[in-house]
Amino acid sequence: MRQIRLASAFLTVGVWTMASRILGFLRDIAIAALLGAGPVAEAFLVAFTLPNMFRRFFAEGAFNMAFVPLFSKKLEAGDGPERFAQDAFSGLAAVLIAFTLLALAFMPWLVLAMASGFAGDERFDLAVDYGRIAFPYILFISLAALLSGVLNATGRFVAAAAAPVLLNALFIAAMVLADRLGWPVGDTLAITVPIAGIAQLALVWWAARRAGFAMHITRPRMTPELKRLAIIAAPAALAGGVVQINLLVGRQVASFFEGAIVWLSFADRLYQLPLGVVGIAIGVVLLPDLSRKLQADDSAGGQHAFNRAAEIALALTIPAAVALAVIPLPVVSVLFERGAFTAEDARATALAAAVYGLGLPAFVMQKVLQPLYFAREDTKTPFYFALVSLVVNAAVAIGLAPVIGYIAAAIGTTVAGWAMAWLLWRGTRGMGAAAAFDARFRDRVWRIILASLAMGALLWAAAYGAGDAFGAGAQRYLALALLVALGLLAYALAARALGAFTVAELRAALKR
Repeated sequence: MRQIRLASAFLTVGVWTMASRILGFLRDIAIAALLGAGPVAEAFLVAFTLPNMFRRFFAEGAFNMAFVPLFSKKLEAGDGPERFAQDAFSGLAAVLIAFTLLALAFMPWLVLAMASGFAGDERFDLAVDYGRIAFPYILFISLAALLSGVLNATGRFVAAAAAPVLLNALFIAAMVLADRLGWPVGDTLAITVPIAGIAQLALVWWAARRAGFAMHITRPRMTPELKRLAIIAAPAALAGGVVQINLLVGRQVASFFEGAIVWLSFADRLYQLPLGVVGIAIGVVLLPDLSRKLQADDSAGGQHAFNRAAEIALALTIPAAVALAVIPLPVVSVLFERGAFTAEDARATALAAAVYGLGLPAFVMQKVLQPLYFAREDTKTPFYFALVSLVVNAAVAIGLAPVIGYIAAAIGTTVAGWAMAWLLWRGTRGMGAAAAFDARFRDRVWRIILASLAMGALLWAAAYGAGDAFGAGAQRYLALALLVALGLLAYALAARALGAFTVAELRAALKR
């Protein structure tokens, strides 16, 4: 079987994820302009969060983290991977169809569980209606996630990474049509959600079929392999559930402050850009790569893959975290402040973005550290760590909300993220050399931090000196572009001077 080069695979996933995130920004810019932080926007965001929350619980979380290592090992050994993938596909489909029907019946209770602050006002009824329209998305996107796992394990990353682009492209097209034809924007967005799910599933199904894995929904059967999959997936499902309860805590806190769900959602979009491009891309590529190396008893190869993934992740996310912390208002103002989205909305969103930014390195290191456990079929340990992070998040968010308001939700998320990352790192001590940081990583990480801080100081000074350049008017786009370019140049020069990385190393990493 051909070997996958970590850097080139990461680049493939990262480029497509970047395209999806850029379109996601355009989607959110359009939502902000058309709906602002009003009740329709909040109702739709809660309704859209519901299937996405459970999708991470069923597919990208529990099921796929258990499925990919088992499938990768069967693929490596030539032990009937096609049959195993088909059984998993049918089993997951059966569970999701039953779950979707239950969710549609109990949608009012799901909305209350997500945002009890909606009770008694117009946001509640809207969220219930939108939720019932959008929720079937979980069936299509979860099956697409399983097929993406099949493709990733076989070294085919393009279709799986490109699928999210369809979602955001369809959202943008729907809003353009709604605006021009006078359709209700909230209703149009809700209807677009399941349509996008069907399109994403069709794309990855076609790619999997070309790769020799033509999946069909058949009568599910409980084979010994599926029993093993269920046993491994159960703790990961619980861990995924804990992570989603963390999300629920934040939404619940925000639902009691008018407009806060929109502010936190758009701030989340900003830090999800580097997290998605770097953290998710690394995690998608690293898990099957580590699983193959452990199957082949290649400890040195596993250590190299893990350390270079961590190095790349921090080299890209630490400067992004510093930038979000020092210049959030210019970024938020230029991206979102127009139409129904006011200057007050921009300031509230910028504060949340700065807090989320402080947790970005922790969030991305979780994506790098978790495959060390999942590749060893250990899903219990991350579950216990996730429980601790849940307690931390709830204590901070709920405890501080009466004192400091909606921003307590963002602070809780960030503090819990660092707690989870620290526990994951501490838990790798008994895993041997493959999970240890090597000398090169330890030497580079502090240089990356210093280069990022130097860039942050320059960005803060430049933004302060620019004054009102980021206010209304066409010049604000140029001002933000120049500020971003200045930050990139400053970081590159500082990193080069401090020896954080060299141009030759970057060239080698990005070369196929």
